[in-house]
Amino acid sequence: MAQHQFQTEVSQLLHLIIHSLYSNREIFLRELVSNASDALDKLKYLTVADDAYKSISFEPRVDISFNKNEKTLTVKDNGIGMNEADLEESLGTIARSGTKAFLEKLGADAKKDSNLIGQFGVGFYSAFMVADRIEVISRKAGEEAAWKWSSEGKDSYTVEKLETAGREQGTEVLLHLTEEGTEYANRWSIEDIIKRYSNHVAFPIYLTYDEKEYDDKGKEKGSKTKTDRINSGQAIWRRAKAELKEEDYAEFYKQLGHDTEAPLHYVHTKAEGTMEYSTLFYIPSKAPFDMYNVDYKPGVKLYVKRVFITDDDKELMPTYLRFVRGVIDSEDLPLNVSREILQQNKILVNIKNASVKKLLGEFKTLADNASGSDKDREKWETFTKEFNRPLKEGLYQDFANRDALQELVRFKSTAVEGWTSFADYITRMKADQKNIYYITGGDEKTLRASPLLEAYRAKDIEVLVMDDEIDDIVIPSLHSYRRELPGTGGKMETKSWDLKAVNRSGADEELGEKQDKQAEKQAKPVIEKIKKALGDRVKDVKLSRRLHDSPSCIVADENDPSIQMAQMLKAMGQGDMPDVKPILEVNGEHPIVAALKDTDDEGRIADTAGVLLDQALLVEGIKLKDPADFVKRLNRLLSVRDNGVREAASD
Repeated sequence: MAQHQFQTEVSQLLHLIIHSLYSNREIFLRELVSNASDALDKLKYLTVADDAYKSISFEPRVDISFNKNEKTLTVKDNGIGMNEADLEESLGTIARSGTKAFLEKLGADAKKDSNLIGQFGVGFYSAFMVADRIEVISRKAGEEAAWKWSSEGKDSYTVEKLETAGREQGTEVLLHLTEEGTEYANRWSIEDIIKRYSNHVAFPIYLTYDEKEYDDKGKEKGSKTKTDRINSGQAIWRRAKAELKEEDYAEFYKQLGHDTEAPLHYVHTKAEGTMEYSTLFYIPSKAPFDMYNVDYKPGVKLYVKRVFITDDDKELMPTYLRFVRGVIDSEDLPLNVSREILQQNKILVNIKNASVKKLLGEFKTLADNASGSDKDREKWETFTKEFNRPLKEGLYQDFANRDALQELVRFKSTAVEGWTSFADYITRMKADQKNIYYITGGDEKTLRASPLLEAYRAKDIEVLVMDDEIDDIVIPSLHSYRRELPGTGGKMETKSWDLKAVNRSGADEELGEKQDKQAEKQAKPVIEKIKKALGDRVKDVKLSRRLHDSPSCIVADENDPSIQMAQMLKAMGQGDMPDVKPILEVNGEHPIVAALKDTDDEGRIADTAGVLLDQALLVEGIKLKDPADFVKRLNRLLSVRDNGVREAASD
């Protein structure tokens, strides 16, 4: 017998489970049955696709039993099973990245958030909510040895080799129940939990129990052991919609998505004709915790004629729809289809394309219905809050569906509260306005306070506020927003509006103002002084047409990435990204700028130019490379007396 220490993240999770007063203890059985179902799925696939397993005698099933006197509950399957290495990998460690950060964030809401444990693939540990010791006995299909894993849910576990005589492949999980856990050691509790959470598991679930027998006078004369099937075992996605109720869909989702909350929305499709397939997709009410991890767990399972093929293929859905949970079941794919060639399979590509269009159409319906009841509005608001950002990724990734996605993404605005769309924006445009204006950056509050908005605000021109870090990449790739609108004679015409970033150099040309030639001439000496003082810190210095109150602002050249984008790319590992130099725009009428006209004090000019640039960077939320230099310059300027004599300021 070998003793092993749990990985740190496992110990954290176990402590959370045991001490957090878990709000929904009964889901431990759902998690164990779900694991058993997965094991059966995997072996069923191998017996069809792999010659090495075709000779295995296999009637897939899950068996549950309990002993109230001994305070035990057992869940057993005859699926793929585990060997020593599998037990250590699956039950001793958590491989999913992001789990540690997730656990560290659990605080006051631990009771609520711990309901998500099944979502990151460790639902097995939920059994420690009701058990103070767990034994797992398993034999892997095709191997001789059997192994026993045992733990009290503290810091360690043991693994030992067992005799294998007469032991079939599969896994048996034996729970030694706590006093509180004994409430589940009865027929009625187990049946109720299975019917609520696992009724649609595609394999038969049997419950073995002792039923008391009575004589004619009602006196107990003993007991009889019985075994009953307690689930329907019907694949819900293959059933007719008319047969199903909302609760049927919700129950299956909870089992599929390891969630305690009902889904936000579901889409059930059965296609017949040139291709035959069934799909059942769910939109969670909350984004998966690993949605922004590179190694996120995909949420769609692939079946062929009800035979499970894979649940870890990220190609079943485009990346931007990685939050979708569900099932694809094809009648046309071969049962022995290789997972390696799935990406090139034309049938699956067609199913995927049709599914994406169906989902986007459903999202559009959610958006259209938002103007109806409060419930529909709340549903759309929840969808936008949770999934707006990945849909934006789709604008960049999915050219074929870009028009549909443009109607779904939402933004903040200087004109309205809450979220708005491109379509809503164009209804509020001024009569002579030709472009859609937007500003990008990392913080909504900072963007709304940006001096770049001053001229647009003065002219009552709406600007979309885009504070997602990906906006800087996604939106410039669109170039324009297109939409069909009624045209001449009532015919539909495609109209287009260019997307203009107000933090880029060319956007001010659309403000409808021409720069005053006299003002340019008068400001030229000051501009030259500032440009000389700043040197290669900037790409250019210009007189601004967009500033009303502020002395300066920065913009990016139309052919350069913004400073925020450059910083993001560097953070993502683009080490060869060159430094992006901003264009500094100054307000010639501002006293700070105007004061430079009549001075040749190079020190004062240098200090003023440096402060104008640095404060423009700060206002846009950009970290200064040399904050100490900024402070020194500011101190020197503040120490200048009314008579214009500069004093040495303490550094």
